[in-house]
Amino acid sequence: MTNPSPELPGRIAAIYQSQKLFFESGSTLSYKFRKDQLKKLKDVVVDYEPQILDALKQDFSKPEFEGYATEVGFLLEEINFTLENLSGWMEKERVSSPLTSWPSKSYILPYPKGVTLVIGPWNYPFQLALAPVVAALAAGNTAIIKPPEQTPKTAALISKMIGENFDSGLLAVVEGEGHVVVPELINNHRFDHVFFTGSTGVGKKIAEMAAPHLSPVTLELGGKSPAIIDKTANLKVAAKRIAFGKWVNAGQTCVAPDYLLVHYEVYDKFVENLKNVITDFYGDEPLGSKHLASLINKKHFESQLEYLSEGKIIFGGKADHQKLRIEPTLITDVKMDDKLMQNEIFGPVLPILSFESIEEAKTVIAENPNPLSLYVFTSDSKFEKSFIERVAFGGGAVNNALVHLSNPELPFGGVGNSGFGSYHGKSGFDTFSHKKGIMKTATWFDLAMKYPPYGKFALKMIRWLMK
Repeated sequence: MTNPSPELPGRIAAIYQSQKLFFESGSTLSYKFRKDQLKKLKDVVVDYEPQILDALKQDFSKPEFEGYATEVGFLLEEINFTLENLSGWMEKERVSSPLTSWPSKSYILPYPKGVTLVIGPWNYPFQLALAPVVAALAAGNTAIIKPPEQTPKTAALISKMIGENFDSGLLAVVEGEGHVVVPELINNHRFDHVFFTGSTGVGKKIAEMAAPHLSPVTLELGGKSPAIIDKTANLKVAAKRIAFGKWVNAGQTCVAPDYLLVHYEVYDKFVENLKNVITDFYGDEPLGSKHLASLINKKHFESQLEYLSEGKIIFGGKADHQKLRIEPTLITDVKMDDKLMQNEIFGPVLPILSFESIEEAKTVIAENPNPLSLYVFTSDSKFEKSFIERVAFGGGAVNNALVHLSNPELPFGGVGNSGFGSYHGKSGFDTFSHKKGIMKTATWFDLAMKYPPYGKFALKMIRWLMK
C-alpha cells in the first residue's frame, strides 16, 4: 500500500476536528439551518451545471443527456423532494405507551448521528458522491466527501464547488487515491456513519476498517442483476427498456441488467427486437455514436475485452482502443462457470440465456444470489409474483429497468451480497439519523405499590397488566 503524503494525515485530522466541533456546537440541529444548506447546495449545482456536464464528458465522454438525467437532474430532484418533506421528517413521532408506565407519553425523536464520511464511486461520480450528502445534511450531520479519483475532472470540480461555498466544518472534500486516503480516514478517526458506494470487494474492506470503531456503515454494492423476459411480455417495449437500462453510461451502472433470461418460446423474436433497438439507439456504427459513453479507463476497457472471448457473439463486439469504447454486444452460449456469469460485468457486454420453467430461471439466479436489482417483463401476475415475492434482491421493476431509482419515495439499497442499508428520500434521512426513543411521565400520580417492598397484590396487579 502506498504511504500517504506527510501532509495528508494532518489535513484530515484538522478537517475531522473542525467538523466534530461544528457538530457539537449544535449549529446543524435547526430546521432552518438544514433547509438553508440544502437550498445553497441546489443553487451551487444549478450554477455549475455547464461545468459539471463538461467534466463528465472529459472524464469518460458521458453524453450530455445522460449527464443531466442521471447526475445533475437526479440530484436536483433529490434535493427538491427533501426540501418539500424535511419538516415532516424532523417531527417527533408519537407512539403509544403501555399501561404499566401510565401516566406517560412516548415519542421517537430523529437526531443527527454526527460526523459522517461519504465515499463516492466513479460510474456516476457527481450524483453518487452528493446524493448521500443531501441525506446527511437533511438529518443534521456534517460530512467529509471522498470523490472517485478515476474521474479527476469531476472530483476536482466537486472539491471546488464544496470548498468555495461551504464551511469546511460542515462539508469538506478530501481527494486522492482511494487505497491511500480511505484507510487514513477510517482507521484513524471514529466516524458516526460511513456511507460507501462501490464494489463488493472494497465494501468488505470498508466494513472491516469501520468495525474497530463500531462505526455504522451503509454499503451500496453491486451484483449480477437479471432481467427475466416471460413469453407473455410485450417484447418490443421490453427490448427498448432493457436496452436503455443496459447501455446508459455504457453499462457502467450498478443496477444495469447484467444478463437476460428469456423464455425459450420467444427467445429468437426477442433477440431480433433487441438487435433492432440497439441499431435504432446507436446507429450502424455505435463506436462513433455521440449517445454512447466510453469506458472509464484502459484497465476497465481491457477487462471488458476479455468477456468477448467467451460464448458466441451474435451482435456487436467491435472495439475502439483509442476512445475506450466497445459496441453494445450480445453474447449467447455462455456457461455458468464463464467469467461473464461469475463477475458483475459493469460494461456494454450482455449475455443472453434461455429458460423453460420458472424454477430453471431461479436456479440460474441462485448461482449469484442477492442481486442489487431484478427486472421482470411479463403480463402474467403469477409469473411476476414468483420472482418479485419469492427471490431476495435489493429492489427492482416490473416491465421496466433502472427507473425504480428515480422515485425518491422508494428506498434504494442491497441485501446480502449486494450490500446493506438504504437511502433516497426519507430512507436516506433515516439512515443518517439516530432514532431516540423518549418516554415522558407525569408526576401528579405515582403508584406506591410498584416500589419495594413488593406486596402480593402488586404481583397480582402486574401480572394482570402485562399478560
